[in-house]
Amino acid sequence: MNRTCIIANPAARGVKSRLDVLERLARHAVIKTTQGPGDAEAQAERAVDQGYETIVAAGGDGTINEVVNGIGTAPVALGILPMGTVNVFALELGIPFNLASAWKVIRQHKVRAIDLPSANGHYFVQMAGVGLDAQIVERNSRQMKHVLGPLSYLLTATQVAAEKPPRLHVTSPGQPSVEGSFVLVGNGRFYGGPLALFNEADMQDGLLDICVFKHMNHLALMRYLRGALFGSLSKFTDVHYFKARQLTVTANRRVPLEADGEMAGHVPVEFAVRRRKLRVLVPE
Repeated sequence: MNRTCIIANPAARGVKSRLDVLERLARHAVIKTTQGPGDAEAQAERAVDQGYETIVAAGGDGTINEVVNGIGTAPVALGILPMGTVNVFALELGIPFNLASAWKVIRQHKVRAIDLPSANGHYFVQMAGVGLDAQIVERNSRQMKHVLGPLSYLLTATQVAAEKPPRLHVTSPGQPSVEGSFVLVGNGRFYGGPLALFNEADMQDGLLDICVFKHMNHLALMRYLRGALFGSLSKFTDVHYFKARQLTVTANRRVPLEADGEMAGHVPVEFAVRRRKLRVLVPE
């Protein structure tokens, strides 16, 4: 097997208790544990410099996001061991949640080149959001997420939906400008779990999938959620769904940005995508 470095986040839900299992499975790989936020990115960057051919993210989507930002467009293979609170990227790629099965995928070494989107130069793999979901991420403490898991997002969402939403202005080359209350940008189909929000998404087409939601209140949120569950969201007159290579989002006030479920800054935001620049290990 080629030189493999595993970057494990012991703070991610369920990782610490399974580190001994991982050590037994990956006897010939180097396992490095992170010390805190930002360390997975630094460790991945060092692993690239040290000549590792495969760099594995062991944790949730936040850990994957950091590792990807450490790798960038370097010609290494990214492996995934889904061990976090939320594992949407693993779900998207069909990577099994069982640790031994996920390690088998890494050993088989089947590489797929996928698109690498960015928001203000910060890479993400699955999706990013401006407005509602970023506000939820911003207010959701790590402790709350660790204890309650996905339920913590739902509780915070009800609070945010009761407030006056920002006014977002969305522009893209060759597209009419659009205004809305929150914006979601997808690379893959899934959002927040098994919710296929971006039905037309293709991780190899060099395009971002964009949803601009016009309204934000409890009633609108329930409608949008129902539409996403039944795959009819793109037919809503107050939801604008389109594809683009570039996108700019500005706002009438300070509005947060999240990428793969982690805080990544504030508006204004410039979205872009680099076609098939990330090499990921996927099931055969």
